[in-house]
Amino acid sequence: MKKYLNILTFLVLLTALAACKISKNVETPQTALPETFRNAVATTDTASIADLPLDSFFTDASLQKLLDSAIAKNYDMQIALKNIEASQLLFKQTKWAYFPDARLQITAGSNRPSDNSLNGLSASSFLNTTHIEDYTVSMGLSWEADIWGKIKNRNGRALAEYLQTIEVKNAIRTNLVAMVSQGFYNLLMLDAQLGIAEKNLALSDSTLRIFGFQFASGQVTSLAIQQAEAQKLTASKLIPELQQAIILQENALSILAGDLPGRMERNLKLDQISFPETLATGVPTSILNRRPDIRRSELALDVANANVGIAKANMYPALTITASGGINSFKASNWFNIPASLFGAAAGGLTQPLFQRNQLKTQFEVSKLERERTVMEFRQTVLYAVGEVSDALVKIEKLKEQQTIADTRVRTLQQAISNSKMLFQSGMANYLEVITAQSNVLQSELELVAIKRAQLAANVDLYRSLGGGWRN
Repeated sequence: MKKYLNILTFLVLLTALAACKISKNVETPQTALPETFRNAVATTDTASIADLPLDSFFTDASLQKLLDSAIAKNYDMQIALKNIEASQLLFKQTKWAYFPDARLQITAGSNRPSDNSLNGLSASSFLNTTHIEDYTVSMGLSWEADIWGKIKNRNGRALAEYLQTIEVKNAIRTNLVAMVSQGFYNLLMLDAQLGIAEKNLALSDSTLRIFGFQFASGQVTSLAIQQAEAQKLTASKLIPELQQAIILQENALSILAGDLPGRMERNLKLDQISFPETLATGVPTSILNRRPDIRRSELALDVANANVGIAKANMYPALTITASGGINSFKASNWFNIPASLFGAAAGGLTQPLFQRNQLKTQFEVSKLERERTVMEFRQTVLYAVGEVSDALVKIEKLKEQQTIADTRVRTLQQAISNSKMLFQSGMANYLEVITAQSNVLQSELELVAIKRAQLAANVDLYRSLGGGWRN
């Protein structure tokens, strides 16, 4: 018995040492990246705003408080954390795959065979009984040698899947930060637009009074009064619309922050929020390590490599070693009579799949195709990332030009209102010119505020697309 165990042990060690890698992993593909982002200043400096923590990039205290609440209480974030915990447990469990499977079994039985059967005659002749009893306590071991790296690939896959859940959480946080900050800036824009509508309503009311005096003296017709009232109603209609939009935006932000709908605190106005004129983007290659979605896509390739290795190993022989031992007796009184009741057995076997309806080969070919698809998805993710950075940069640049033009237009139209009123009172302009000037100012001021909000949103887009927002 000892001789056979030594031979079996030698074979196991030999096969373990001779274990070969039956599947070659595909390395992370080298994706073509530009030397600099489009619309960015050429630089070799790797520093980027993406490396800034949240409280350094978002300096408004109200927004910082809102972001902290969203990160701590948002349900998508909490679900992601639970997924990480579950994946971590699965990864820890895979480390036990190299250990044998051990099972303890305790059985006791009694069998009454036929008196005319061989067992019945034997029991009657040798045991002087009509019942055959059997009592056993045994320990069984089963162990599969990792000849083809199947267990190693399973462990590698579990590790990559665990790390993927971390990157998913980071990606959720990055998107959450962008959504909350842009929603907050949208709320400030609505506040500003509400103030513009209320100011324009007061201006329209003043104009209507002037027209009323002119109408009483016979200088204008009732048509002028009607046109002025229509302009006042236009401004009046904006107020409930903007108030509704403000409440809806506050509700949306509350839900993102994991709270019940309620009023949002804000300490600054829209025109008091600003970012630096120049935002460092770093070099394009840096986003490969900064963006969670790219790192998750890279880990997906590790999972695909492991799946190919597992599928290939399933087509090769599996060496399984089993052993069992314990105590056994056909009488309860002798059950624990040691060493007489001791027994043991050991066996080793190779199992080679022969014909399984072509399932193993098909699974292997499919896993290779899925790996090729993963490579394409990785390259696509990198391409989209570079495009998002370039989009954010051009938005920042062109919105700055739009803001300069819109600001000049607002100042010009505001001066036109004063001029139109003076000309109207002196009889050198008609009432339509006054109303048109007021309407133009209202629209241009609303547009200027919208451009300001779009500038802030573009800066947030740049921060997110470079890979910022997931660091503390």
